Amino acid sequence: MDEKRYLTFALTKGRLAAKTLSLLEQAGITCEEMRDKESRKLVFVNEEQRLKFFLAKGPDVPTYVEYGAADIGVTGKDELLEEGRRVYEVLDLGFGKCRMCVCGPARAGELLQHHEMIRVATKYPVIAKDYFYNKKHQTVDIIKLNGSVELGPIVGLSDVIVDIVETGSTLRENGLEVLEEICPLSARMIVNRVSMQMETERIKALILKLRGLLAEEPQQEPVPRALPYT
Repeated sequence: MDEKRYLTFALTKGRLAAKTLSLLEQAGITCEEMRDKESRKLVFVNEEQRLKFFLAKGPDVPTYVEYGAADIGVTGKDELLEEGRRVYEVLDLGFGKCRMCVCGPARAGELLQHHEMIRVATKYPVIAKDYFYNKKHQTVDIIKLNGSVELGPIVGLSDVIVDIVETGSTLRENGLEVLEEICPLSARMIVNRVSMQMETERIKALILKLRGLLAEEPQQEPVPRALPYT
C-alpha cells in the first residue's frame, strides 16, 4: 500500500455531514480544518492520517465516488436509488432515517388501488418510475419537479406525489397523507470500486470499526456539530 496516498471522503452537505463526522470522530478519524466555521476552503485535509474531505450536494456524492474523485462517500439511500451509480454500498449508518412514499389527498387512494392512469409529481422520477412500472404495474405520467412537490396535487398538477417523508407534518398541514410506502431510507456509506481493491485494508478496517460503534449504540444518533458553510 502506498503510504503517501490519501483517502478522500465526499460528504453530503448539512446534517448528514455533521452526523457523519461525529461518528468518524468516535472511530478516531478527525479533521481539525473542518472545525473552522469561517473557512471558505473546498477541500479539508488531515495530513497525519492522510485523509481529505469535501462537502457536496447529495445527488453529486455518488458521482464523485463512481468516478474516483472520492474513495468514500456518505449520502442518503434515496440518492443511490435515483442516481444508480456503480459504487459499493458498504454500510447503513442508521441515521437520517425517513421513508420514500406515495402521498396525496385521501381520495387519491382509490386511484392507486384500481391501477388507473394518474399523474405523479416528484423530485425522484427514477424511483417513481421503478415503483409504479415494475412493482405496481401501473401506467403513470411522471412530472419532474425541483421545488415543493406537495404543491402538485394541491394546485391540480398531479394526482399524487412521490417524496421523502420524515415526520409527515408538512403533508398534514396541506391536507395530504401517506398513501403507500415505497421503501425506508437512511444514510449509507459507499466506496469506489477501484479504491476498494487498492485500499482494501484501510477501508475494511474503517467499515469494521464503524459497524462496531453502530452495534454498540444502535438507537443513538451521533451528535452533529457545526460545519463550514453548510
